[in-house]
Amino acid sequence: MIHPTAIIDPEARLGEGVEVGPYTVIGPKVTIGDRCSIGSHVQIASHVRMGKGNRVFSFASIGAPPQDLKFKGEDTWVEIGDGNTIREYVTVNRGTAQGAGVTRVANHTLLMAYCHLAHDCQVGSRVVMANAATLAGHVEVGDGAIIGGLVGVHQFVRIGEFAIVGALSGVPQDVPPYVTAVVARPQKGTSLYGLNLIGLKRNQFTEKAVSALKKAYRILFRSGALMGNAIARVEAEVELLPEVRRLLDFIRSSKRGVLR
Repeated sequence: MIHPTAIIDPEARLGEGVEVGPYTVIGPKVTIGDRCSIGSHVQIASHVRMGKGNRVFSFASIGAPPQDLKFKGEDTWVEIGDGNTIREYVTVNRGTAQGAGVTRVANHTLLMAYCHLAHDCQVGSRVVMANAATLAGHVEVGDGAIIGGLVGVHQFVRIGEFAIVGALSGVPQDVPPYVTAVVARPQKGTSLYGLNLIGLKRNQFTEKAVSALKKAYRILFRSGALMGNAIARVEAEVELLPEVRRLLDFIRSSKRGVLR
């Protein structure tokens, strides 16, 4: 059902069973997949490709131009997969020509009220971002990660898969996969507080994998060794299961450095 007060551009393409609430505006170059529910007073501005079964709540803004002074109106995009929930007042901006050209949300992710995804962010599947969590430009968030309320993430930072970031954190460096992180500006000492054991259990990581990750964590983040030396120790002392390899590869590929 499309409410009679909704404004839908002739260029927009809506799939079967799409619902559009009162006073919602859907602009040009927008594709919305089957069975999506778009609430009242939503703006889907332009250049948005949305999959199936998404729910978008009142006053969300998707596909507005990026908040980047270099943006000159290029054809950049927002891409949203299937089964996502986008709550009230969420903002998801388009990508930039200087970045990936697309801001992307994968599948079955929950963006709670007032979250912001800036240009060129890449957010994985089954991610949860709590109220007012904010991603600056070019941030990457891995599958299954949880970002607490009122968290601010610096541009170009990566949040690894199945990591959890505590509320009110300001995140200036990469958060490794599988860990728990809490970061405050005046904080001294560690920003990591062990593995995200509850998350690993819920996602059916094996006891063998969790045991190997615990050993790797102690060496990488609690031994006091330089990171290069710590990585070498992990490779020599810990069984290199896929989860451990993923942790090491993430650290090696970091450009901003990782929290410790």
